[in-house]
Amino acid sequence: MSASSMAILVTFSQLIVFTLISSCTAQRGSNAKFFDVTAYGAVANGKDDNSKQFLRAWGDACQWNGNSVMIIPKGIYQLNPVEFTGPCKGSIVVRIVGDLKASTDISVQYWISFKHVDWLLVEGSGTVDGQGAAVWSRDDCKHNGRVCNPLPISMGFNFVKNSKIANLNMINSKSVHLKLYRSQQVMISGVKITAPENSPNTDGINIAESQDIKVQDCNIACGDDCVSMLNGNQNVEVFNVACGPGHGISVGSLGQSVGDGKSVGVTGLHVKNCTLRGTENGLRIKTWAPSDPGLVSDFLFEDIHMENADNPIIIDQHYCPSHSCNNQAQSSIQIKNVTFVNIWGQSSTPVAVNIQCSSKVPCSEFKLQNINLAYNGREGVAKSECLNVHGQSFGQEHPSGCF
Repeated sequence: MSASSMAILVTFSQLIVFTLISSCTAQRGSNAKFFDVTAYGAVANGKDDNSKQFLRAWGDACQWNGNSVMIIPKGIYQLNPVEFTGPCKGSIVVRIVGDLKASTDISVQYWISFKHVDWLLVEGSGTVDGQGAAVWSRDDCKHNGRVCNPLPISMGFNFVKNSKIANLNMINSKSVHLKLYRSQQVMISGVKITAPENSPNTDGINIAESQDIKVQDCNIACGDDCVSMLNGNQNVEVFNVACGPGHGISVGSLGQSVGDGKSVGVTGLHVKNCTLRGTENGLRIKTWAPSDPGLVSDFLFEDIHMENADNPIIIDQHYCPSHSCNNQAQSSIQIKNVTFVNIWGQSSTPVAVNIQCSSKVPCSEFKLQNINLAYNGREGVAKSECLNVHGQSFGQEHPSGCF
């Protein structure tokens, strides 16, 4: 077992212990201190803003010198944008039993965010409703390419460590539902995310500049990537995720900002036991062209079931959603050591394996093993199209033709 795998194993063993402790301390009668938002004046009428009351409850819970639990009981709570900041004096649980309803404010980056918090557990049976339908028509990112004004993210975790997000029900975010940024050792488990297939840029889970992250046992239906790994991630695991509708499980897009001096890359990704149903893409890596130099490496996709997915395996190093880019430009991001094992099911596009790499830095060390993808349309059998890639094939190979 590699050193990075050992580190992840130790990390998530610690998180399991933390979850058990937090679940115990979150019960009435334990040694935890409870902070009920209704005791701070929060009103569950679905109309009055409760942001000040929530922030006061958080402030006291965060400063409690011991285990604390902030409780949002049953009811519908209107909530303007809030930022829950640390560091806190002890471990803290935020238990969302009631339903949270966002305002239509689009002037902020996040609706709900947690920042600089260690040993945090956010969980609950309530619904986190981003009220996106009221503002989706104002999204301009699809048409403005590299420069746009994104709508607010429903829930963000920035500079968060040793934490867990569990069993949330999130619906209709204005843009991304759940985002991790510069966070470490975080587990996302049992989260359900739902938004219409045509809702713009409503990614399910978005991970950026983070390390030692695990996403497991989630069910995601949205209008963009179900799970998206952006720049700067290291050691991410995505296990047992059901995706669809949506744009699949994606790495990128990478290299959108040219000349900003920021390093570009993602290393260490393991995607396993996932199902992609009716998605616009399956497993995707996408980079802009032109781009600054970068590296994408050490990826393993295994035991993935495709159910009528477009583009089940796709590497796109000329990503340009606005279709207004320079077609002759080449990406400077190298993609290497990528393995696909036991990928099977039905493709709804004739090209089931589409690997289009940069001529400037060709893809290398690719492996395709036991690929069995059938085209379910009327245009013949499934096929593969590959360019500027070096690798090997093993075992079953349907479609064939890349190596």
